[in-house]
Parts: sequence; C-alpha cells; structure tokens
Amino acid sequence: MKIHSAACVSGSAVLGTGVEVGPFAVIGDGVRVGSGCRIGPHAVLYPGTELGERCVVHAHAVIGDVPQDLSFEPVESRVVVGAGTIMREGVTIHRGTRPGSVTEVGRSCFLMANSHIAHNCRVGDRVIMANGVLLAGYVEVGAGAFLSGNCLVHQFTRIGSLVMMGGGSTVTKDVPPCCTVPNLKLNRVVGLNVVGMRRAGLTPEDRLAVKRAFAILYRSGLNVSQAVEAIRAASSSGAARDFAEFVSRSTRGICAGPDGGCVTTDRDEGRG
Repeated sequence: MKIHSAACVSGSAVLGTGVEVGPFAVIGDGVRVGSGCRIGPHAVLYPGTELGERCVVHAHAVIGDVPQDLSFEPVESRVVVGAGTIMREGVTIHRGTRPGSVTEVGRSCFLMANSHIAHNCRVGDRVIMANGVLLAGYVEVGAGAFLSGNCLVHQFTRIGSLVMMGGGSTVTKDVPPCCTVPNLKLNRVVGLNVVGMRRAGLTPEDRLAVKRAFAILYRSGLNVSQAVEAIRAASSSGAARDFAEFVSRSTRGICAGPDGGCVTTDRDEGRG
C-alpha cells in the first residue's frame, strides 16, 4: 500500500491490499476501497463510497458527494462502483437521494473526463461515457452502451444495452437496446449498432432477429403493444425478446424512428 504523506485518509476507511493514494486525495469515513485501486491527486471519496478491485480514480474526481436535489435531506446512502472501472479527471458520481438508496456503476466501465452520474442512476457493466456526458437522476444505462461526448440524458430515462449515442445527442425518452442515436439529435434513433452487437458476441441469428424487431417496431405501423407482441411471436431469439421486453416496460415512451415519426402508443390511439 502506498499512501502519499499529503493525502487525508480517515481512520475508519477500509483499504484493500496494494492501494495507491496520491497527494491531497481525501478518503472519508467508512469508505471502502478494493485491492489494487489507484486514487489520484486531489480526488475525493466521500462517506458511503465503495470501490471494487482495480478501480482507477484520476485527479480531481469526486465520488459519493451529496446529490444535487433540492429536496435532499441528510441521510445515509451510497455509491457502489464495480471492479476495474476507470474514472478520469473531474468525474462526479453522486450518492442516492433517499435513505439507504444507491447509485450503481458496473464493472469495467470507462468514465471519461468531466462526465457526471447523478443520484440513483444504474449504469451497467462495460459502459463507456465520453467527455462531458451528463446523466440526470434515476437514469438507467444498459451493459455495453457507448455514450459519445456531451450527450445529455434526462432523469428517469433508460438507455438499452449496446446503444450507441452520437456526440451531443439528447434523449428524454427511452432508447431501445442496440439502437444508434445520431449526433446532435433529440429523441431519435436511426438504426442498429451492428458493430457493437458483433463485438459483444451476438450470433448472426440474434443480430438478424434484432434487425427484424427494429423493423417491426419502427416500420410496421403497429402501435407499441402490438409491435411488442409481434416481435415476441416472430422470434425465439433471446436478444429480440430482450428488445421487446425493454420496450414493453417503457413508461416515458421510446425515441422516434429513422423517419422522425413518433411511435404510436395505446393512449395516442384513444385520443379523439
């Protein structure tokens, strides 16, 4: 273990073997740091923070500070970061806003400089967030998603697994798994992240099934409920069924398709 003499480490913090702590870093009461972690200069780990093994926290990152929520009252809550995750310069991750709640970041994520994860977010394994990405409170990001620079995600929005968001894009509605969001667009998907699916190990059959599911959802003219049932009936592929399940659980609605048209919901059809 290597702790710089200028670092401030609470006596109640628990540090695993081989941890390195740089100058002027602050590790607060009760913080748990897994073996092999490296904490850079001026980084701050607030009480309630738990890092898995081999995490890297770069200079001036702040993990576990109180949420930016005007209704927040001092309560015990946590930030939990999975093993092997890298947090670059200026990354901020805020702890949960309700008593006992958790902000979760998965394993082997790469959070680039000045990206932000707000209170009560759930970020899956192997997620990449490029510089300046901002996640509002209660956002969910599926495993293997890639969010390019300066993407904005509205509170309570869900990003599916293997989604690719282009630079500067904004979403306030859910993005189905494996979809791509174009640069500088709002609530729009234009196709599928074929390269990401291939790299993630999806079989040719699964990739074709997701392609067909995408076509049913966005090109068939069916409403959401009808599209979900059609996808389930058309394929036994786990990937396609995961696609349908994600869409069926949306409460905010899903992003518009390639032609820019909105997907019709059951409520829309009931309007006079």
